[in-house]
Amino acid sequence: MPEILSQQEIDSLLSGISTEQLEASESPSETRKGDKEAITFDFRLPHRLSKNQLRTFQAVHENFGETFSSYLVSRLQTTVTVSVSSVDQLFYSEFVLSIASPSSLYIFRIMESDAMGVLEISPQLVLAMVEHLMGGVAEGDKNARLITKIEQSIVKGIVQRALSDIQRAWKTVAELTFKLERYESEGDFVQIAPASEIVMVVSFEVVIGTQKYLMNLCFPTFAMDDVLTRLNMQYFSGMGLVKGGVSEWADPIFRHLGATKVQATGVLGETALTLNELLHLEPGDIIRTNIPITDEVQVQIGGKTRIWGRPGISKGKMAVKVTRTLKEQSTGE
Repeated sequence: MPEILSQQEIDSLLSGISTEQLEASESPSETRKGDKEAITFDFRLPHRLSKNQLRTFQAVHENFGETFSSYLVSRLQTTVTVSVSSVDQLFYSEFVLSIASPSSLYIFRIMESDAMGVLEISPQLVLAMVEHLMGGVAEGDKNARLITKIEQSIVKGIVQRALSDIQRAWKTVAELTFKLERYESEGDFVQIAPASEIVMVVSFEVVIGTQKYLMNLCFPTFAMDDVLTRLNMQYFSGMGLVKGGVSEWADPIFRHLGATKVQATGVLGETALTLNELLHLEPGDIIRTNIPITDEVQVQIGGKTRIWGRPGISKGKMAVKVTRTLKEQSTGE
């Protein structure tokens, strides 16, 4: 038979439940074991690019870094490496706040969208390049200072080459044209996008000799929506190929190589002489070679036999008529 609770027992149970609820409400920050910690999400900062697109964006600029570093090696006559250190999506206002003062800011126009981009080069890097270009060694740390007009003129050619290499790297994704507009030393005077607009910032680490410097590249995303939608690894991996698996650069490369001159040497024969025979050679003596007069002669290119032919005269000059090539020789074997 079920036991009937008294009114006093019922009141005691109700008071116990109220106490537990009060303790739980007083400590809302305490989480139970196994519960996941809540992560705040900023709806004001949506990510315009996925991780896959960011990887492609980074791959494009890694190609630029390799090309640009090769150019700097030839100009500065020292070891130079340019590598991508990070790719970030920021508010434009945050990018402006991150710009050091003074700095070297080169504003360029993206002709296809009529938008502007920024190439930020640290003053220390500019001074190091100027010193190397003028024959110095640029050892030790440099103090940041305003870049003079003369120094700007010296570095301008390198900046234009950098924009050209960036443009060439972007060709794998889209045909974009970058044109240098002006130079600024303060970030407050550069307004390429609204403060609340999302921009893509690519940070580079430039190592010249033993010194490390910083360089940043800023793109406004609103002006490149059509291009950014195509940033995926599948598209990027197949961009350099055309039908038949032949690179789109093959024809220009072959065309330039076709005009390259190479030295060809016709070997009419070889023989061995003793030193005594060599010392007693006189005009009119006949040296017998290992190739009969009716046999083919070898034509060497780069020190290796590539062609076989027969000697003769063509337009009053000695010549060799090709009878077979290295490819035909290997096929016959």
